[in-house]
Amino acid sequence: MDLTFKFASIPHIIFGASKLNELYNIIPKFGKNVLYVIGGKSLKESGKWDEIVNAMEKKSVNISIISVYGEPTPTLIDEAVAKYKSRNIDLVVGIGGGSVTDAGKAISAMILKKDSIRNYLEGIGNKIHDGKKIPYIAVPTTSGTGSEATKNAVISEVGPEGFKKSLRHDNLIPNYAIVDPELVLSSPPSVSAACGMDAFTQLLEAYVSPRTSPITDALAFTGMRYVKDAIIPACSTHALDIGVRSAMAYGSLISGIALANAGLGIVHGLASSLGGLFEIPHGVACGTLLAESTKINITQLQKSGDAGKKGLLKYAMVGALLAGKEGYENVDVSYHCSILIETLEKWTIDLNIDRLGRYGITIKEVDKIVEKAGLKNNPVQLRREDIMEIVRNRI
Repeated sequence: MDLTFKFASIPHIIFGASKLNELYNIIPKFGKNVLYVIGGKSLKESGKWDEIVNAMEKKSVNISIISVYGEPTPTLIDEAVAKYKSRNIDLVVGIGGGSVTDAGKAISAMILKKDSIRNYLEGIGNKIHDGKKIPYIAVPTTSGTGSEATKNAVISEVGPEGFKKSLRHDNLIPNYAIVDPELVLSSPPSVSAACGMDAFTQLLEAYVSPRTSPITDALAFTGMRYVKDAIIPACSTHALDIGVRSAMAYGSLISGIALANAGLGIVHGLASSLGGLFEIPHGVACGTLLAESTKINITQLQKSGDAGKKGLLKYAMVGALLAGKEGYENVDVSYHCSILIETLEKWTIDLNIDRLGRYGITIKEVDKIVEKAGLKNNPVQLRREDIMEIVRNRI
């Protein structure tokens, strides 16, 4: 067994109910001028924003605010940087979903630069970011992207020639990640469902990735163990159960750590393409494609003979986990692969995950979607026809 691997840094993680309070003691260590990047309305409606403002006043901290609506664009980042570049910002704090977390990460990374973020986006610009940034604290209010633990910020521009690309550097990992499940309690069922499916997608894709290591395997598997029993209750009968929300928050956090080190497969390759071309939430794109992509991957692994055995065993182990069994001795590869597919299909239905057609996507767009899709860390090489089938079957 080859145990050669690399493992990226992770933030200083503070996890648990009511841990938002620790933010107020951490902030003064960085300085008096803080830029908050928050969502459009949920944080303010929850009453938490008033609590934060009052705490900042008591600490004599000067705060500035940027509200992010939807996924961050190059224009949003460039305008924010231009506005606050001369304000001597000591710290950026992002409190919100994955889009807010990524926006804050990008602003902290670009505020020391003199040009547009476009120049540093993978596949778009011709510059590599040097990692110099303003310190950044990420506080997620959804359980999905795990962006609080990753080294990249995803930036989107939607349109016929649109894109969804990353600003990336090892040093862009947040200095602190404060994961307080109480902040997720107000998340509506549709958002919780899409985010939950995104988190499970990231855990599963990292687990079966060719870049996997014993560390990412252990992390991804424990993340799936927590998510499997919490994802449906979190979106229905136990939405206000802090234990259930903690399990989902843990799975999301771990998914970010796992994907940063093992990479992701065809689901995220397609989600990136879809997100550049259409106004579709990232979690919905991942959630609606997960079961179909897993089924196609397993089918192609079964056709590849000995080369597919490792990938099939990993998928089967996840199926056994979902069936309440764990360990190599309990795995029937064919049976437990089918259990995995059936469970993911059931989740997709039970969580009311939208089909692609809900966002104006038709059969006519399949070619363009597939043309822009990546396949970097998929467990098996898929043909163009296979990827087209995945998309068609979810329209």
